[in-house]
Amino acid sequence: MEDQSCSCMPPSLAPGLPGGLGRLSPAPHAGVEAAGAGLLLLMEGLDEVWRGTTEVRRRIVLDESKLQQIDNLYKEFDTPEKANKIVKLKHFEKFQDTTEALAAATAMTEGKIGKSLKKLLKKVVAKEAHEQLAISDAKLGGVIKEKMELACIHSPVVAELMRCIRSQIESLVTGLPPKEISAMSLGLAHSLSRYKLKFSPDKVDTMIVQAISLLDDLDKELNNYIMRCREWYGWHFPEVGKIITDNLAYCKFVRKIGERTNVAASDLSDILPEEIEAEVKLAAEISMGTEVSEQDIGNIGHLCDQVIDISEYRAQLYDYLQNRMMAIAPNLTVMVGELVGARLIAHAGSLLNLAKHPASTVQILGAEKALFRALKTRKDTPKYGLIYHASLVGQTTAKNKGKISRMLAAKASLAIRYDALGEDTNRDGNREPSQAGGQAATAGGERNPKD
Repeated sequence: MEDQSCSCMPPSLAPGLPGGLGRLSPAPHAGVEAAGAGLLLLMEGLDEVWRGTTEVRRRIVLDESKLQQIDNLYKEFDTPEKANKIVKLKHFEKFQDTTEALAAATAMTEGKIGKSLKKLLKKVVAKEAHEQLAISDAKLGGVIKEKMELACIHSPVVAELMRCIRSQIESLVTGLPPKEISAMSLGLAHSLSRYKLKFSPDKVDTMIVQAISLLDDLDKELNNYIMRCREWYGWHFPEVGKIITDNLAYCKFVRKIGERTNVAASDLSDILPEEIEAEVKLAAEISMGTEVSEQDIGNIGHLCDQVIDISEYRAQLYDYLQNRMMAIAPNLTVMVGELVGARLIAHAGSLLNLAKHPASTVQILGAEKALFRALKTRKDTPKYGLIYHASLVGQTTAKNKGKISRMLAAKASLAIRYDALGEDTNRDGNREPSQAGGQAATAGGERNPKD
């Protein structure tokens, strides 16, 4: 790994610093940090990796007048020859391994001072603390100014100079093959992305969003498959469709007996109750269905297998969703149930986004089309959206559904914010329902909506 500092300044001024840093006095100067499997370059918030040497170098500005022409500065970096007339490398340092490079990159993207950067700042800048420091990242500059007591500046001139240096970095820093730069850039980018995904608290509810979306998709597919199965087998044994109303039991029945002539000799006690089994056997004797071939029965059986497998997987997915909801949003789950809670989170995009919505928005979330249609036609706005499917709303009379929806949305909004921003966890690291959430749910179930 390499720590690269590119400082654009007169030779008499201080050397450049890592992390998109440079010295200013009186003209603007820029610096660049590199880190990764070779080096990390942080310019305008972008990371690049390349391989370098262990030499200690610095980059200085050879022609300060060019820096004042910000609109035409890019022309001075059109070719490597022009770029080398403007700046020259002066400082170059090395990271020990990928872990150190990743730590430095993560700290800078978060606007913090990493250990390597802090050490180099003390080493290079301590002697010339009276000068200004050019920063490509304003947030990082504020932290440096606060922690290191160094005067920092961020301007369009600095940003443009950083961009120009980056465009010609391969020619300005020798010994950096383009293929290795590309490979190391990709490697560090993957490491940084994995780190952010793993440790970002905003990403844990992504699994809930995906699970509830998949659950809805499975329900749609199951409905289509079951409808096709009943219609297809109905040509052979139409009477059984009205006798067996449970879809899963219907598919298991079809899969087991095949042709209706096998019903009399089959034991269906593991699928159907005794009275329904007797009714099915009686209907098989007088059925008016058409005859089908073995190939037809085989295809219908394969379709039944698909329905049974998807039904079993859906049950597993539902259990998984229940566990995830109780771990991430237990109070919301207590208030509206895991399915409604998961759909609210999915509709908002994340638990944190949902927590930012007021109670009035939570109440009509999912009914946006009806809301805007009502506003356009100047009619009554909807009283509920996804929250309509909560058990408290379903148990209420039609007259009071709007009132209970408003009250439930207010309590659910409090529960969402507690889940998103609260700190209560159990020994396993999972969230626990708060006492306030449980009391709110009880109050929601007992309170008179007319109050």
